[in-house]
Amino acid sequence: MTRRRAAFVPALLAFVLVASACSSGSSQSPAAPGAASGSPGASGSGAASGAAASLAATGDLNVMGFGCTKGDDIATNRINEFKSKFSGVNLKCTEGDLNDQVFLTAVRSGNPPDLIYMDRSKIGTFAAQQAIQSMDDCVSKAAIDMSNFRDAAVKGVTFNGKVYGIPEFFNVVVVVINNKVAQEAGVTPDSIDTSNWDGLKDANTKMLKKSGTKITRLGFDPKMPEFLPLWAKINGVDILSADGKTSNLDDPKVIEAATFGRDMIQAHGKISDFFAARDALSSDFFGAGNPIAKDVLGAFPIEQFFLNVMAGSSPNVDITVKAPKGKDGSEVTYATGLTWAIPEGAKNKDAACAMAATMTAKDTWIAASKARADQRKKDNKPYTGTYTGNKAADDEIFNNLVDLSAMPKFAAAVKATIAVSDKAFSIPPTAASVDFEKAWRDAWTKIAGGTDPAQALQEADKTAQEALDRGAG
Repeated sequence: MTRRRAAFVPALLAFVLVASACSSGSSQSPAAPGAASGSPGASGSGAASGAAASLAATGDLNVMGFGCTKGDDIATNRINEFKSKFSGVNLKCTEGDLNDQVFLTAVRSGNPPDLIYMDRSKIGTFAAQQAIQSMDDCVSKAAIDMSNFRDAAVKGVTFNGKVYGIPEFFNVVVVVINNKVAQEAGVTPDSIDTSNWDGLKDANTKMLKKSGTKITRLGFDPKMPEFLPLWAKINGVDILSADGKTSNLDDPKVIEAATFGRDMIQAHGKISDFFAARDALSSDFFGAGNPIAKDVLGAFPIEQFFLNVMAGSSPNVDITVKAPKGKDGSEVTYATGLTWAIPEGAKNKDAACAMAATMTAKDTWIAASKARADQRKKDNKPYTGTYTGNKAADDEIFNNLVDLSAMPKFAAAVKATIAVSDKAFSIPPTAASVDFEKAWRDAWTKIAGGTDPAQALQEADKTAQEALDRGAG
């Protein structure tokens, strides 16, 4: 499931990427009848559906890591679309999130699945281990136009110049501000600006609340360690080089970003007390008791799925949602998501390619999203959109299917999210992605325990670079 182990509501962290997709779509999402679902003459990535139909897709198709029967409506409707196009395919799914070790063992034993659904962050590692194969042939056969996908998503599945996955879902970070808390503290939403760290420190101090030593309200939660890559980017540096070969964890700007996050947390008191309060105050994160609705949080960066959480469970919250900004004033956001990939040794590559193409095609997404929008309307519930990673599909969904005119705060929030999506970055694929992430997360654990940020990150950089060098070799 989520591939980011954050120190923020363990249940949330185990669910974040899937939920972020679910929020607007679902990490396990499928297509519904009703829209022009993959007609052969469709343009853009929708053409992939028609082209995929020309593949010799028959026989057993073993899929691992996707809820073919247990997914949400976006997932199951798209599955139905695939089945209707390829009735000669016998779909067999290992339900649940991808278990890396089970998958790798299957590949090494010569009995891999035909298709997997995985976190994009592991593309480089799996490719370097020869656990997955290039999708270039599939892209050609199915006429998948990769330019229809958002740039950060394509970069996230491209390793050593080859495409190793077809992107699905696009999770980006936005800043959610509780206007009620801000106003009470004498803070304006305009002053909560990630490009102004001194201003954020001031707003944080004003918005947080304590009763003695007990934290009763968080001010501005920087979401460390999971958003260290974003704060480093805001400060003008990437934690990993564009070619995925050089660690920048010891860069002074990365150290400054980590120090800033630590200081924002320590303004509340002990770091351990902050994390304990964060968990306690967010015990109903996905419900009506979420921290914004309960006014126990002033502001924080969070994946856009949280907009869907609030729209459904606490639609009357008074919020301002903004794109993060770099210190140079330009908008920027951090993108993550999932992807379809074909393992080495897959026995039914054509069927696997057909499914990957169909599940990510423009018309498939639109059909599934239309079905959800129609059902939400019948249920008198808001539909906040499906962030697919396919820009052509997103344009149709957000321009024609999403109607939040009765919820202007959320309408503005969705607009801000879509606007910043084209300015997103992702961590480049690397053969040592798991070890690299572990290095900077371990560094943060040391920082939270009292180690100087410079020392912790310099040590982490050495460990990370050794892992990157081993992977390159």
